[in-house]
Amino acid sequence: MDGAGDSAVQAKVTPQDRLSALLAEDMAAVNALIRQRMASEHAPRIPEVTAHLVEAGGKRLRPLLTLAAARMLGYAGGDHVKLAATVEFIHTATLLHDDVVDESQRRRGRPTANLLWDNKSSVLVGDYLFSRSFQLMVETGNLRVLDILADASATIAEGEVLQLTAAQDLRTDEAIYLQVVRGKTAALFAAATEVGGIIAGADDTQVAALRDYGDALGIAFQIADDILDYGGSDAVIGKNTGDDFRERKLTLPVIRAVARADAGERAFWERVIERGDQREGDLAEALAILRRHDSIAASRDEALAWSARARRALDNLPVHPLRDTLSELADFVVRRLF
Repeated sequence: MDGAGDSAVQAKVTPQDRLSALLAEDMAAVNALIRQRMASEHAPRIPEVTAHLVEAGGKRLRPLLTLAAARMLGYAGGDHVKLAATVEFIHTATLLHDDVVDESQRRRGRPTANLLWDNKSSVLVGDYLFSRSFQLMVETGNLRVLDILADASATIAEGEVLQLTAAQDLRTDEAIYLQVVRGKTAALFAAATEVGGIIAGADDTQVAALRDYGDALGIAFQIADDILDYGGSDAVIGKNTGDDFRERKLTLPVIRAVARADAGERAFWERVIERGDQREGDLAEALAILRRHDSIAASRDEALAWSARARRALDNLPVHPLRDTLSELADFVVRRLF
C-alpha cells in the first residue's frame, strides 16, 4: 500500500517541479529580489496589485529557464538572479496588460487584478514593472543582454497588437497565428534561455541552441494552451474553458477548422467570431465542428512537432542534469493534451 502511494506521489512530480528543486536556492534569491523590487514607498497599490499576481501560485517557468541555462553552462556569479527577476517582471507586466485588453476575470484560478481593482491600476502597475525590469537588466552591465530583453519586450507588444487585428479576422492563417504566438509567448521564453547562456559566457552555437529551445518550447506551450481551451478542465488551464471562443480569438484549432469549412460552417464562424453574435449552444457547436475536421488532433500534432524541435536543440548543449530536465519539460508541456 505504501509503495503504491509513493508511486502516485512520484507520478505527480512534473519536470517543472524537478527544475524548481534543482534550482531551489537560486529561485529563493529570485523571489526575494522580486519582493524587494516590487515595493513602492509612495504608491502602496503597486505592491498590492503585483503581489496578487506574483504570489498567485505561478511556478515561475520563465525565470527558471534563465537560471537553468546559466547553471547548465557553469555560471557561478549572481547576475542570473537579476535576469531571472527581470524576465518574471516582464511576464507579470504583460499579464496585467493582457487581462485589461481581454477583459479577463480569472488568472491562475483567481480573480484578475483589473477585476479586483480597476483597469487603470492594472495598466499603470504593469508599466511600473516594465520599468523595474529595465533597471534590473541594466544592473548586469551587459549590453547584449539588454538588447535581447529590450527586443523581446518590443516583440511581445507587437504580437499583442497584431492579435488585436488578426484574432477576429477569418483571413488569419497559420503563418499569422505563429507570428502572434512568437510575440505573445515564445519571444520571452527564447529571451529567458538566451540571456542565461550569455551571462554564463556561452559560445555562439550554445546561445543559438538555447534561443531555439526557448522559441520552440514557447510555441509548443502556447499551442497546447489553445487546444486545452477547447477541452481542458478549468483546474488544468487556470481559466474558464471556452474563454478563447467567447473572446473571439482565432487560435490554431479554429484556424484549421475554418480552412476546411463548408458554406454553413463558414457562416457560423463569421457570426460567432467576426460579428461576435454568440448564442447559447454556440460553444458546443464550435466543438462539434472542430471534431468533425480533426482540428484538435491536427493542432496536437503541431504542438508535438514543436516539442520535438525543442528537445533537438538541446543536443548542442553540455550533458547535464538540467539539460535532461529541460528535455522532459519540452515533452511535458504537450503531454498535458493526452
